[in-house]
Amino acid sequence: MAKQAKSTWNGFSLKPRREMPEGLWTKCPACEHMLYKTEVDKNLNVCPECDYHFRVSAEVRIQYLVDEGSFQEIRADMTSNDPLDFKFRGTTYKQRIAADEEKSGAKEAMRIGKAFIRGRAVMLGVMEPNFLMGSMGYVVGEKFALAAEKAIEDRLPLVVVCCSGGARMHEGVVSLGQMAKTSAALAKLDSAGGLYIAVLTDPTTGGVTASFAMLGDCLIAEPKAMIGFAGRRTIAETIKVELPEDFQTAEFMLEHGFVDMIVHRKDLRTEIARVIDYCQRRK
Repeated sequence: MAKQAKSTWNGFSLKPRREMPEGLWTKCPACEHMLYKTEVDKNLNVCPECDYHFRVSAEVRIQYLVDEGSFQEIRADMTSNDPLDFKFRGTTYKQRIAADEEKSGAKEAMRIGKAFIRGRAVMLGVMEPNFLMGSMGYVVGEKFALAAEKAIEDRLPLVVVCCSGGARMHEGVVSLGQMAKTSAALAKLDSAGGLYIAVLTDPTTGGVTASFAMLGDCLIAEPKAMIGFAGRRTIAETIKVELPEDFQTAEFMLEHGFVDMIVHRKDLRTEIARVIDYCQRRK
C-alpha cells in the first residue's frame, strides 16, 4: 500500500499526499525516459522509446529464449573455491561470493543445461551478470567445457549467451587458464562437427571476449551491446588516437567483420532456430 505524507503550510493542514510506490518506474540509461516498469518487462526489458536493451539476469534470459519449461539445468550445485585466499580492501573472495549469491540468487556466473528453442534441442549456457559481473573463474570455465562435452555426446548445437566483465581477478592465473580450457573445448566440438552459436550481449569484454565469446560458428550480437577486450580509455591512451564514437558497439563490430549479425531480443529465438536449421541442412 502506498504511504501518505502529511504536510502543513502557514499553520494550515494540507491533505495527505500519496507517495509513489517504489519499483513502478525505471529510467532508461540511453534516452533517459522514465518508463513504467511493467511495460518494460512486457517488452522483454527493451526500452519502448529508444530500443535500448536492458541487462537481464540468467533466469530471465532463459525464460525469454527457451520453450516454456524445457530448460533442464546441469551442475547447478557448482560453486567457486578460493585458491588464492584473496582479499581486497578488507573483503575476502568468499565474502564477495556470499554477497553476490544473496543479491542474485545464483551460485555462479554461468548456468548450463539442455533446452529447446522453438522445438530445436540445444545445449545452452547463459551467463549471470549479477554475479561478480559475469566474470569467468574456474566454475564458469568448467561449466562451459562440460556443456561442450555434452553437446558432443548428445549431438546437439551449443548455444551460449555471453555477458561478462572478463576473467575474474580473484582467482588470478586460475581464471586466465579458463581461456585456454574453453577454447580447447570448442576445438574438440569443432572436430566432432558440432555447431556453436555465441550470443553477445552488453557487455562482453576481457578474457571472455578473448576466448569463447568470439569463437562461435555464428556470432549474434544484441543491438548496441559493448563488445571488446580492453576498455575504451585504455586503448585510446595506449595507441594515442581518437576512437570513433561507436567504437566497441555491436554495430561497429558488424561493420568491421567481427560479428555475423545483430538481432533484436524479440527475434533471437527465431534467428537461432533458423541458424540451426540452415547448418543442419548443410551437413
